[in-house]
Amino acid sequence: GWTKLMDMAGFAATMPRRGLPVFMGYVAPPVEFIGGVMILAGFATRYAALMILAFTIIASFSSHAFWTFSTPADRGMHFTHFWKNVTMKGGLLLLFITGAGRYSLDAMLRRK
Repeated sequence: GWTKLMDMAGFAATMPRRGLPVFMGYVAPPVEFIGGVMILAGFATRYAALMILAFTIIASFSSHAFWTFSTPADRGMHFTHFWKNVTMKGGLLLLFITGAGRYSLDAMLRRK
């Protein structure tokens, strides 16, 4: 998310070819970066997991729709990324259900 955050205008310019409105290019980078930091720190973990889950669902179907590519190399690359995103969605669902661990900010705030 950091590289997208550092060039949001460039990233936003790629949205129309993905079938998404340009404003999503300004929403996605902060969501991806801040959500990732929140998960890493274990802060508001369940909310962050849902936020990143929504981002990943949109990214999977807009950027990695492997069935729309005609060349074998492009199709294979996007096939791999699509299924990688499916596995990440499973992990995010698990994180949403279980929440953060005992060494997270969530746990420290809960104790006080």
